[in-house]
Amino acid sequence: MDDIVIRGMAKWPNVPSVYGWLALDRRGNWLLKGERISNPVIANFIGRNYGCDESGRWFFQNGPQRVYVALDYVPLVYRVTRTSGHTSVVDTQRGKQASSVKSAWMDEHGALLLETSQAVGLVHDHDMADVLATLVDAHAAALSDDELEQRVEAIQRGVEADLFLDIGQALVAVHPIASRNVAAKFGFDPTPRSPDVD
Repeated sequence: MDDIVIRGMAKWPNVPSVYGWLALDRRGNWLLKGERISNPVIANFIGRNYGCDESGRWFFQNGPQRVYVALDYVPLVYRVTRTSGHTSVVDTQRGKQASSVKSAWMDEHGALLLETSQAVGLVHDHDMADVLATLVDAHAAALSDDELEQRVEAIQRGVEADLFLDIGQALVAVHPIASRNVAAKFGFDPTPRSPDVD
C-alpha cells in the first residue's frame, strides 16, 4: 500500500467502510457507481491499494477508509503474453506479475481462470485466442483445431478432457468448473455487504 494510505489508516483508525460504490468488471476496469474510471492515475492508485480481508472480501484502501469492491466475476483479471517460449501472467489491477500458476479452470461459457501466487483471476478476453493456442495434451503435444474444439467443449460440459496450459516450464491441467461455484471454490465474496444490511 502507498505510504499516504498507511499514514491515514494510523491517524484515523475507525473510519466506517463503504459498500456499493466500487466494482471491478470482467476486463479489469474499475467502475465507480457503474461508470468506468478512465483516469489512469486514479485507476493505478486503486490497484496499488487493492487487497483482501480475512473474510475473502476485496477492497480498495482509500486512506483511512476501506471501500469494498463488488466483483463482476473474480478478484483479478490477468493479461497473458507469450514471447520466446516465456509466458507472462500479469494482473491488470496491480500490474504485478504472478510468480506461478497453480491451477487452471474453464467454466461453462469458456472463460479461463488461473489460480496464481496472487489469487484467482480471469484471463482477459483479448488474450484468449493466444492462450487457446498454447493448450496441449498431457505430453505437451499440440492439438489439431478439431481436437482442441472437442476438448474445450467437453470441459464446458463439466468433463475432464486431457487439456493442459503450456506456461513454458510446466504444464498446468485445465479443469472444468461451473461459474456458480467459483466464489466458493476460491474463497472470496463477490458482493460484500455492510454488516448493518440484513
